[in-house]
Amino acid sequence: MEQTQNMSPEDMKKGMDAWFAWAAEAGEALVDFGSPLIGGLKLSPSGSTPSDREVSGYSILQAEDMDAAKVILAGHPHLAWAAGCDIEVHEVMPMPTM
Repeated sequence: MEQTQNMSPEDMKKGMDAWFAWAAEAGEALVDFGSPLIGGLKLSPSGSTPSDREVSGYSILQAEDMDAAKVILAGHPHLAWAAGCDIEVHEVMPMPTM
């Protein structure tokens, strides 16, 4: 967030060009491009504390299985953004209908 506060809209767009190119490649599999995330909280019965997870954003993909999701994410710009960047992928478990 701090890095983008003083950026011009043109510089922000330029910084996102690789993400937009990846989104175009993902096509209809990209259900929700997502957004950056900040200020997470860990909630418990006794209150809340700042999250200790370093989640920086999310996207929602539609894929047949985890292997298909990995193919869609191959070449994602976040993986080449900086040393130590990674992507966690979680499947949605189907819920029974009511």
